[in-house]
Amino acid sequence: MSSSKSTEINDAPLDQTQVPPRERIVSSAAELFRKHGIRGIGVDAIVEAAHTNKMTLYRKFGSKDELLCETLRHVTQRACSLWEDLERHHPNDAAAQLRGWLDFQVERLEQEPGGCDMANAAVELRDSNHPAHAVVQKFKNSQRNRLAAVCEAVGVSDPQLLADTLSLLLEGARVSQQACGAEGSSRRFRESCEATVAAFSK
Repeated sequence: MSSSKSTEINDAPLDQTQVPPRERIVSSAAELFRKHGIRGIGVDAIVEAAHTNKMTLYRKFGSKDELLCETLRHVTQRACSLWEDLERHHPNDAAAQLRGWLDFQVERLEQEPGGCDMANAAVELRDSNHPAHAVVQKFKNSQRNRLAAVCEAVGVSDPQLLADTLSLLLEGARVSQQACGAEGSSRRFRESCEATVAAFSK
C-alpha cells in the first residue's frame, strides 16, 4: 500500500511553484512571446503565468528587454547542443553529421510551424540597436559557422558558400511554412538541400 502511494506521488505532475522563480519566468515568457509576440505581451501577463510578481522579475532581470534576451538564449539550447550530439553519434563522419543536421531541421519545420523564435524576434524588433539583436546575430552566426565547418570536413568544393546556401534555404523554408503552411514550398526543403549538397559535391 505504501508503495502504491509512493508511485502516485512520483507520477504526479510537478507543481510549478516548486520550480525556481527565474526558470518559471523565463519559460513562461518564452511561451507567451512565441504565442502573442514580444510587443503583445507585458510584464503583468508574464508574472501571472509564472506565479510570481513584478518585484521578483525585475530583481532577476532588471527589465523586459533583459528578460527577452535571456528567453532567446534559453530557446537556443536545443539547437546549440545539436552539434555535440552529431559529433557524439557520428564521430569522424562529417557526411553523416550533415545528414543529421538536415534531419533535425526537417523535424523542427514539422514541429514548430510558428517559425524560428530568433528570426521572429529580429523581424518584430525593428530597432537594430535593441540588445536582442546582438543575441540573435551571435546565435545565427555561430550556427552558420558550425555548419560551414561540417561542410568543409565533408570536402565539398566551396564549403562557405554551401553553408550560406543551406542557411538561406532553411530561413526561406521557415517563412514559407508560416505563409503557406505545410503544403507550400517548405515541403521540398529536404529535397532542395540534398540537391544543393549534391551539386557542391561534384
